Formats: sequence, C-alpha cells, structure tokens
Amino acid sequence: MPEPTREPNRDSSRDSSRDPNRRPLTDIALTAQALKNSGGAERYTRDVIAGLHRLGLRPTLFAREIDRALPEAGWIDAQPLNVRWAPRKLRNLAFDWRLKQRLKRHRPACVFSINHSTHADVALCGGTHPGSLEAAGRAPRRSDEWQIELERRVYTQARSIVAHSELMSRELQRFYDVAAERIDVIYPPVDTERFKPLDAAARAAVRRELNLPDDRVIFVFSSTSHERKGYPLLEAFFERTTLPVCLVVAGRPVPRTSDTIRYVGYSKEIEKLFAAADFTVVASAYEPFGLVGVESVMCGTPLVIADNVGSAETVTGAAKIEFSRQEKGSFERAIGLALERMKNGGARIAAPRDALVYDPSVDAHVAALYALFTR
Repeated sequence: MPEPTREPNRDSSRDSSRDPNRRPLTDIALTAQALKNSGGAERYTRDVIAGLHRLGLRPTLFAREIDRALPEAGWIDAQPLNVRWAPRKLRNLAFDWRLKQRLKRHRPACVFSINHSTHADVALCGGTHPGSLEAAGRAPRRSDEWQIELERRVYTQARSIVAHSELMSRELQRFYDVAAERIDVIYPPVDTERFKPLDAAARAAVRRELNLPDDRVIFVFSSTSHERKGYPLLEAFFERTTLPVCLVVAGRPVPRTSDTIRYVGYSKEIEKLFAAADFTVVASAYEPFGLVGVESVMCGTPLVIADNVGSAETVTGAAKIEFSRQEKGSFERAIGLALERMKNGGARIAAPRDALVYDPSVDAHVAALYALFTR
C-alpha cells in the first residue's frame, strides 16, 4: 500500500489499524452525487473507486446516478438512490433520507460521504456553503439555510472530516465550530499519467494547432463558471493592456475576443493546453482547492494564482506567483513579474513533483483515506 499523503492528526498510538491482530477493513461504502464521466466531484468519486480497486477493495456506492458503462461501475456494489421525485433544492435532503432507509438493511463498517450525508463516519469537505456565500457577498436565502443546516449536521455527526485544504479546515472551524483534531487535511489527487510536461517541439505544435501567437506570453484560463472563477478581473486587465500577452480561455465562451483574449472552446485535452501555455491563471473569488493549479504544475507550467485559492498552499517557490484579489494593482504586478521571468528564461518548472508539498497521485490519496477509515 502506498504511504499516506499526510500523517493523521490524532495520536498514532490510538490507531487501531496498526494492531497486527485486526482484520483489514473491507466493508466500505461511499456516498456521492453521481458516478459518471464528468469533472469535479464525479471525477474524484471515480478516482477513489479506482484507488480502492487497486487495493483489492470493492466498496458499495450509494449515488443518485450511476453510469454502468464506466469501468468503475464494475468495481463497486452499485446502490442507486433515485431522488428525482423531490424538488431540486430539496434533493440533498431527500438523498439523505433515502440513504437512511437503505442503511437499515446493512450498515457498512465505514461510510465515506463525498456528497453531504449525516450518516457518514468520515465526511469530505470540498467547500462550505457559508464560505461561498461570503465570497459572493450574498445573504442566505431559505434554500441556502437548508443547505447550511445539512452541512452543520454532517460535520457535527461524522467522527472524522477530510478537508481538501487548510483553507477548508479553517472554514470548518470558523463556520461550524469543528474541533481541529477531528479534521484531517488530505489534498485531492490528479491523474499524474495524464498531466505531465511536453517537450519543446510538442509544446510548439499545440500552439500552432490552436493558432496562438508566437510574439506574446500565453496565459491560459480554464473555466465553466466565469463569474466565480474570476474572469471579470482578467477581462478588465487583458482588454486594455498594451503588454505582449494573451489570455487563452478554455471552457465557457467569453463575450468578446481580441489580440489579447482568445477563446479555444471546450477542451477534452486540457492537459496539452496547460503544457503549451507559459502560465496558468487561477483567479477565483471562492476556490476551496482548485485542482487546475496542481494539474498545471504537473504539466511544467507555473501559476499566477490568487492567494485565497486552496491549491496555492500546495505549490512552492517559483512555481507560483501569488496576488491578492483584495489589493489594488496586485494582479498587474503579478503579470509584470511573470513577464520578467519569461524575459530571463526561467519560467518553466523543471521538476513538477518537487514544486508540490504532497504526492498528488491517486494511490497516495486513497492510501491516506484508507488509513483514516481504519483508524
């Protein structure tokens, strides 16, 4: 089994998984929104299932939707829970109710909730609703209050919580009064076989294929939610700048393009775009982690990243240039520093793994989870 990414917070002398007479934990259940070919939580669910499969474990999966054509569907005991009958904003609560009924038949030794479940032994925190509202400057509506109360119950009742960043650990303590010793920060994984550097010739070929300018420094921005991801900040700068730069946007279309703003559509091979770019920009108003930051670094491409983004804490040294969304002129200074590094020829990341504070592989992440499940 690979070594865990991080030592547990609790005293290792209390770790029952170290008892040589204890039988391995095999009765594990996961709860998730869906098992399907998508990003975000769906990708994470697939990664966790695959990692457990390589450990010789077959978990039960409770989910709203399960795509049985996926290979991961063959590595689980699939337990779909249909909640389409419930109003959309009540479906999280409906799922939790349906799960309670299903668990009466059999209660696994450990339930890990990737979505929100009050029946979890170990609960994942990939973001908090109060944190997102605060970042958006929006007062809670009634449906927000339902979601906040569900989160409160989840994080109060679980014996342990996995936070995907120190930022999330602080929010759990701040918004829900969760004791620090109940939180384990285990950074999320990336596909290390997919996200890796390209040589100079391959990088040049991708830039030609996308018709990117040779006389400008390329900053890539990947987003399907432009407002939250910070596009207005980037648009305001790149529209008016006279610097030799170009913002290349992948994902959702943008209102206007120009010599300094290009749109390349939805990319199924975003790893090639990350590797071909000179920098990746991560400028989100609220970003509990922001996996694109680690994916870019693994492709050898440094970051211009907002200091409120969770993944910024995992990237070290010259692999990132931080800026503050709250400080006037901070982003402009970060772009200037990026251009200076390009001029001096020192922008590429020679050893991506050395630029991260953790092992980003799926197997290392799942080993850390399994250690927590058995603790």
